[in-house]
Amino acid sequence: MDRFHELTVFIAVAEAGGFSAAARRLGDSQSGMSKSVSALEKRLGVLLFNRSTRSVTLSDQGRKYYDRTKPLLEEMDEADGELSSSTLEVSGLVRIAAPSTFGRLHVLPLIPQLLSLYPKINLDLSLSDSVRDLLADGIDLAVRVSPVHDPDAVVKWVASTSLVCVGSRHYFDRHGTPTVPEDLVKHNCLIYDDMTNWAFVGPKGKFSVPVNGNLSSDSVETILSGVLAGVGIGMFSRASLVGELQHPDIVTVLDRFMNEARDVSLIWPKRRFVPARVRRVTDFFATTLAQRI
Repeated sequence: MDRFHELTVFIAVAEAGGFSAAARRLGDSQSGMSKSVSALEKRLGVLLFNRSTRSVTLSDQGRKYYDRTKPLLEEMDEADGELSSSTLEVSGLVRIAAPSTFGRLHVLPLIPQLLSLYPKINLDLSLSDSVRDLLADGIDLAVRVSPVHDPDAVVKWVASTSLVCVGSRHYFDRHGTPTVPEDLVKHNCLIYDDMTNWAFVGPKGKFSVPVNGNLSSDSVETILSGVLAGVGIGMFSRASLVGELQHPDIVTVLDRFMNEARDVSLIWPKRRFVPARVRRVTDFFATTLAQRI
């Protein structure tokens, strides 16, 4: 039996959640679909689906096989499309994840330009400060403003953004302005994502200061709101404070001790084949984000 046909049927059954729905999608018979999957399972020597009278679900081996073979079929479709149409006609769904504040400031403004370049691409954009699992969540491309420690991802550096320590004039009028990093132990420092040691550099090199405060959050927006309200001091990447740094009540402190930076990177799942639409979107953001930051 044609191995390509077996793979096509397998992918259809996995995505449709059953043989009858997959048969309708491919215009084939349910029995023919079942025979194709059975032949594939026999050739591989593994059970790809857990079958019951009510449902058909991927087995653990089937899920691994799906994750490996789906990109292969996508790449074949892309190759066919690239030969029959111009590069501007790449199409299909691209799922993108970005940090909420950074995404609002730098990714969202670029979306209209991206869609005008590639009008047949469909974008699914997730803005969240939580680190998404690329494979488990089906993310094609992620923007990170933090160190990346993912052995299953490809990392493309885009730019660097410095860290800044900021507070409101209202807060400093009430509590005083820190002149050296060690002063922070006497201040209300707002904690983002369990970052309780803030990094600085002095005459003797890099060092850190333990900080604490009465507000912590995994959301940059929450910490920023606290700073704007005069609750305490926060540390941010400069790229996440585009407008706030021009706010008349917001000032930076300890500038001469700040030497840390955060890399802005694009990451995608490590796999042999990357669909052309994902490559186009990745190249677009690699260029445009570098120009903005």
